[in-house]
Amino acid sequence: MAWPWQREARASQSLEVPGVAISNANVVQILGWGSASAAGITVTREVAMRVPAFRAAVLFLSWTIASLPLDLFRRTKEGRDTASNDPLYSILHDAPNDETTSFDFRRWLISAALTEGRGLAFIERNGAGRVMNLWPLETCKMTVSRVNGRKVYTYKDASKEYRYDASEIIDLVWMHKPDGLGHDNPIDQVKDVIGLSTALTNYASKFFENGGVPPLVLQGPITSPGAAARAKTDVEAAVRAANGDKRNVLVMPSGHELKPVGFDPDKGQMTEAQRFQIEQIARFFNLSPIFLQDLTHGTFSNTEQQDLHVVKHTISQWASLIEQELNLKLFSLRNRKNFVEFNLDGLLRGDFLSRMSGYSTAIQNGINTPQEVRRMENWPDRPDADVLLVQGAMVPIGDAGKQAEPMPAPAAKTNQGEPK
Repeated sequence: MAWPWQREARASQSLEVPGVAISNANVVQILGWGSASAAGITVTREVAMRVPAFRAAVLFLSWTIASLPLDLFRRTKEGRDTASNDPLYSILHDAPNDETTSFDFRRWLISAALTEGRGLAFIERNGAGRVMNLWPLETCKMTVSRVNGRKVYTYKDASKEYRYDASEIIDLVWMHKPDGLGHDNPIDQVKDVIGLSTALTNYASKFFENGGVPPLVLQGPITSPGAAARAKTDVEAAVRAANGDKRNVLVMPSGHELKPVGFDPDKGQMTEAQRFQIEQIARFFNLSPIFLQDLTHGTFSNTEQQDLHVVKHTISQWASLIEQELNLKLFSLRNRKNFVEFNLDGLLRGDFLSRMSGYSTAIQNGINTPQEVRRMENWPDRPDADVLLVQGAMVPIGDAGKQAEPMPAPAAKTNQGEPK
């Protein structure tokens, strides 16, 4: 991958050659504007994000993962406990710095990985080594190399250059190059699909801009340039009038015929081709087309199953990537106590019935206490809700199996109806 300062030098050398046109695709790539697709469309990040299917995939993944609860835990003898008193908890859960929220930070980081191939952030620490802030970095300004066998990150901002150790940078990579330093650019990998989708949209726009009339050719014995010009003017006027919903009759001279040039969208299978591009982009991001708002093959049954599929085979993989990167960079290698983890149950927050059913099962089988469930819902604590319960009589788990005490016998009554 060429970095901005490298592109500028290469571009100046190539542009010095008089035989190379400024519109040449190689020059466009050298300048860093984008990559030319097989459809003849130069694909940049801006062009890709204007393709609805591509944009929907990026937004779905980045927004979904950013919405997951991210917590800091501390291992204990009993298992683990939320380390809400640790200053790092608020950095991860609430705000990584004083300019952005945790949601916006993670959404930006994942979007950069999905569109540019890499999401980067600088870890600011104080003199004691404690994390103070997390600051996002632009992917195009960073280059990664090895110095004395160690990975080094060099960031060039304007005229300044900064060098960071690997432990100072959060680095979410979509796919590494074989050297483990560079990365593949997702947009460059899928440029032909994006280019074809853009070309189809452009063609359809021009087709309907012309009133749904394809380019026409007038065939016949036109003997003079004047007659050809008049015929052209008459045909154009008729098309404009038809496009404006005005009645217009075009009288064709004897022996002349109007024929369309090219195919109309239906014969060219444009609708099917555009739907296929949606499937291709969905396949590229390991998503089902239903998550790109394409319900062509969606039913109530398979849509529900796709919800489970995307959590197991897409969201959970990204969550593992982010968790392991944060655990590696935020804590030392000797750390065996603290760790961060996403709560994938957060994906069910919008389904009240499923959420309540899961809570009920957990409480009735002694998995969670009612207090823990209330905290998951951000409800206030209750003093009597901190015990494990089991199914049946719903008694504290320590009292399960005990013989119930017999009820006291009713007192005998006197003739006056009062108990003795």
